[in-house]
Amino acid sequence: MAKPIDLYYWPTPNGWKVTILLEEMGVPYKVIPVNIGKGEQFQPDFLRISPNNRMPAIVDHEPADGGGPLGVFESGAILQYLAEKHGRFWPQDVRRKYEVTEWLFWQMGGLGPMAGQAHHFRQYAPEPITYGIDRYTNEVNRLYGVMNVRLKDREFLAGEYSIADMASWPWVVPYERQGQNLNEFPNLKRWFETIKVRPAVERGFAVGRELRQPTMSEEAKKVLFGQRARAS
Repeated sequence: MAKPIDLYYWPTPNGWKVTILLEEMGVPYKVIPVNIGKGEQFQPDFLRISPNNRMPAIVDHEPADGGGPLGVFESGAILQYLAEKHGRFWPQDVRRKYEVTEWLFWQMGGLGPMAGQAHHFRQYAPEPITYGIDRYTNEVNRLYGVMNVRLKDREFLAGEYSIADMASWPWVVPYERQGQNLNEFPNLKRWFETIKVRPAVERGFAVGRELRQPTMSEEAKKVLFGQRARAS
């Protein structure tokens, strides 16, 4: 029997990416909660796996090279690692592989960070900053438009359903909190609804739902938004 993947996780868009892929592939995994609002991401054992003190991270006890346990951090790298190991959702012929990779990196470098900043300025900033709200709300709107045009003549971002879709979908889930209206993006909305009803996506999205808090405490905000460089 295969040993389960250790998944260091909290129910956020970056965490959902990995649970969705694991559920899609039917790979066994064990969830190890990392409460980012309580600072558990700074514990030494976790930092040895994820030196950027961010979840998710995984430890594979049965890597393909037959060596000892392998830790991987950064959600995009985790998606690539798991998809390559199991031969699913990331085609390996050069043209299709890099089409998927382009859209995965697009999410990692654009949609995720910009949506995250929109959330911050719209939901968590101690006082409204109009420039920040407008800057990031508008940029998310632009990125939604990029997806909408891309999806005009294809069902998924890279043609076939792939890790690029699994990376991007969770960041569209909180579209209202980003100040967006999906009805303005009919192709994107069709894509979003198509993925939403996949059974594996429903299961992956539900993982750790009981851990989420309806509102973020002031202490949690200090932990998440007050980080500076560690001395060692």
